[in-house]
Amino acid sequence: MTVYFIGAGPGDPELLTLKAARVIGECPVCLYAGSLVPREVVDCAPEGALVRDTAVMTLDETHAEIVAAHERGENVARVHSGDPSLYGAIAEQIRRLKADGIDYQIIPGVPAYAAAAAALGQELTIPEIAQSIVLTRMSMQSTSMPEGETLENFARTGATLAIHLAVRNMREIERVLTPHYGEDCPVVVAYRVGWPDELFLRGTLADIRKKVRSEKITRTALILVGPALGSVRDFKDSALYDPAMPHVLRPVTGVQLVEDHNT
Repeated sequence: MTVYFIGAGPGDPELLTLKAARVIGECPVCLYAGSLVPREVVDCAPEGALVRDTAVMTLDETHAEIVAAHERGENVARVHSGDPSLYGAIAEQIRRLKADGIDYQIIPGVPAYAAAAAALGQELTIPEIAQSIVLTRMSMQSTSMPEGETLENFARTGATLAIHLAVRNMREIERVLTPHYGEDCPVVVAYRVGWPDELFLRGTLADIRKKVRSEKITRTALILVGPALGSVRDFKDSALYDPAMPHVLRPVTGVQLVEDHNT
């Protein structure tokens, strides 16, 4: 048997990949993180499948279900939110699977930052404005951050920040980032992206905390910070489609034809 770690995306069942939907539909056991994955995402499980919400289960209890499925020779769909490579808590599960000689595969999913950018209708990497995205989180009640991976260190780069698991720490975010980005730096708080009640709050480092407090958002939110999130119009076109910048798929001859046509 095989355990399939499946990225369910941010919440919208239609953002499941074709492979993810197929595998869930074939597995007789489906264990899904119900606090972040809507039940509708796993409704494609086969009739009669064992479907359990692991939000109330411990790691030991979840692994026991997998071991039992292994003994029965039944494949398991282990469904996580977003993409399992990012804050999916799969490393400790994989460690146990390896110790017990149980095979596994990982099926990627749509990460929250990508779904948020799509819903906002914008690109996060804009020429000469922002070309890097830092995916990070803050230490609160969760696992502590490694030394050096601080919000202040990342802020020094000026990159677009996608901050997870930190919406209850908006005051600290404002304090740390304002000296580097300025109080008028655009901020977006994306709440429950892909769910029917999704909400996007736009603001700046100076006022976003008040808006979050007004909406009483305390969990399941992603914080995006950086100049690329603003109404940027005065930026240079990318070189990708520039007729004056030939590349292997658009050789110099193509440039000459464009020039002749313009003449």
